[in-house]
Amino acid sequence: MYYFPQQPPYILLVVGFFAALASGSALAGTLKLIVQKWQNDGAETSGSRIAIRNLSVPFLGITVGVCLFLCSGFEIFGFPPLLAYAVGVPVTILTGLLIWLQLGSMLAYVERQGLQALDLDSLQ
Repeated sequence: MYYFPQQPPYILLVVGFFAALASGSALAGTLKLIVQKWQNDGAETSGSRIAIRNLSVPFLGITVGVCLFLCSGFEIFGFPPLLAYAVGVPVTILTGLLIWLQLGSMLAYVERQGLQALDLDSLQ
């Protein structure tokens, strides 16, 4: 016996996608402002606590948007709603937590070593 949803959550899929997209552009803009401030003032003198506080709201928006997108995508492809959320929410939270920890460690590294320590052009 197959599960066919009565009304697949296409609207939630689109809302989650655009919430993640809008929050991602806000996060990118905030990161650009933080890096610009660090280039002008020096990364060692400014605190990363302020940077992390400014980044938490857009990052939370990305996480919620991705969670909504993932869970509604599971429902569209035939998962029952309870199973879709039981799989989608932990995957999103775990992935978001790991990315947040990586971002925090990179900001702390730049604060300790300076922006010159992240020489990304030499990796090509």
